[in-house]
Amino acid sequence: MNTRLSRNLSAALTAATALATLTSCSDSTDDTAKSTGGQPATIAGAAVTKDTALHDALPDAIKKSGAVRVATDVPYAPFEMFVTEGKPELTGLDYDLGQALGAKLGVKFDFAPQKFDGIVPAIQAGKFDAAMSAMTDNKERQAVVDFVDYSVSGSGIMVAKGNPEKITTLDDLCGKKAAVQAATNQLDLLKNHQATCKAAGKGEIDIQTFPKDSDAQLALRSGRVIAQVQTKPAAGWTAKTADGGNTFQIVDDPAAAGGYGASPNGIAVSKKLPQLTDAIHKALQALIDDGTVTKIFDKYGVASIAVKEATKNAAVN
Repeated sequence: MNTRLSRNLSAALTAATALATLTSCSDSTDDTAKSTGGQPATIAGAAVTKDTALHDALPDAIKKSGAVRVATDVPYAPFEMFVTEGKPELTGLDYDLGQALGAKLGVKFDFAPQKFDGIVPAIQAGKFDAAMSAMTDNKERQAVVDFVDYSVSGSGIMVAKGNPEKITTLDDLCGKKAAVQAATNQLDLLKNHQATCKAAGKGEIDIQTFPKDSDAQLALRSGRVIAQVQTKPAAGWTAKTADGGNTFQIVDDPAAAGGYGASPNGIAVSKKLPQLTDAIHKALQALIDDGTVTKIFDKYGVASIAVKEATKNAAVN
């Protein structure tokens, strides 16, 4: 399940959602990470300092320049967003994590915009050293870049605050109305679950499709459906930010912590820079161990998709 699924369908909506939530819920962005330049930093309430051994293990060219050139496609909430429309300052989960990694490694993680479908070719061409852009780790991409995986995410369920229908799993949607955006993996997920509903002797899910994610959200807000199915990161971010977090909540199914159909998402690194891959991998694990990663993910309402152990090239297909 790609985090970056149905990109062409959702890009415009994501931009609008990001801008709306940033302006309506300032408490979630007050501690936006500033570019650290490799200096100690406080990110999402966590203090991060340089690990000299990890810095020394970096490629010579990066130690000399003092920066890792990072590609990202903005906006894609909650991973990458603009703090203010029309201005270049960034925020988001990927950006904050990048600043934490930079502080740990003692170099700057210098983010620059790049269209998503051009990110991997740009790394291959040497324009960037790495990418942090909610990129799904898969075998096809592993052929040309290496991944350090930091999250596992798929589809999630969002319900009204308080969860009045007591929805805990996909099975609880059987016989009930659920909203979903048309032409997405989430729609396929619900369609494929109909057989499970039938086998359990329950009614089929009454799937309500909408042209835009925001329309599906409105249906949930107005009570026309009892749940909305979308990517789990998007559900977590919306639940945290919409109306100050007072309107929706995310359903966390223990059997699918990262979401249904979850797949690994990673930091893509040039295959020409194996030392950088190793250093990022070790720095990420250090940030997991000291709790920094949990704080960053929790800031964006998606703590459940964070990995507990940093991996490299985890995808098997």
